Amino acid sequence: MSIERFETGPRMSQVVVHGNTVYLAGVVATKAAGESVTKQTQDILATIDSHLAKAGTDKSKLLSATIYITDMKTFGEMNAVWDAWVSPGNTPARATVEAKLAAPQYTVEIMVTAAK
Repeated sequence: MSIERFETGPRMSQVVVHGNTVYLAGVVATKAAGESVTKQTQDILATIDSHLAKAGTDKSKLLSATIYITDMKTFGEMNAVWDAWVSPGNTPARATVEAKLAAPQYTVEIMVTAAK
């Protein structure tokens, strides 16, 4: 079975497709870095939409999501954006974890797996 990689760098690929499964690397808000959790989450979800489209799928086929936030006090703010974005009736298995992220300007990081 073949493996396709998109936006591949020396450390990681942003998107990996193996068979009928699409794996995304953790996505941070490159355009909204340092802004509110709402804006960062919106930016991240737009990037996820783009990555999924490159792989030939969309958010209605999400299988799982792991969300990292730097402060659980912002859980509701992030969830408001997530709930408006996620495909109704097609919600993935999901976990949300409070964690220190790689750089202080990022307060949210989301990693998803989807079917093709």
